[in-house]
Amino acid sequence: MSLVDFSNALTPSEEIQLTVTDPASGRATTRPVWFIQEAHILYLLPVQGSDTPWLRKVLKAPGIRLAVNDVAVGATARPITDPGRVREIVEKFRAKYGANQVKKYYSKLDVAVEASLG
Repeated sequence: MSLVDFSNALTPSEEIQLTVTDPASGRATTRPVWFIQEAHILYLLPVQGSDTPWLRKVLKAPGIRLAVNDVAVGATARPITDPGRVREIVEKFRAKYGANQVKKYYSKLDVAVEASLG
């Protein structure tokens, strides 16, 4: 599948499937996550911030897989820890999903993840 196919599949979607691999065991795990799309970059917020297990795996092995509606792409994840930049991304999540929803599901807002597609 192409990036165009993936981007088109993202448009009506509220969440995507994130697959990360544990570098120690080689075991892959998948979970649904919310996202913000800007061109060929997706921003993700780990629900427990820097304490989120999938984030710890990404720090060791930044190759991830993103899927939506049976369309999948590989991506490289890069953590964002600059407080100002994290705040900007959190605000975009609040605008898309609602401030109450973000408050309900996200317990620690100290890191975001940038996933570059292609």
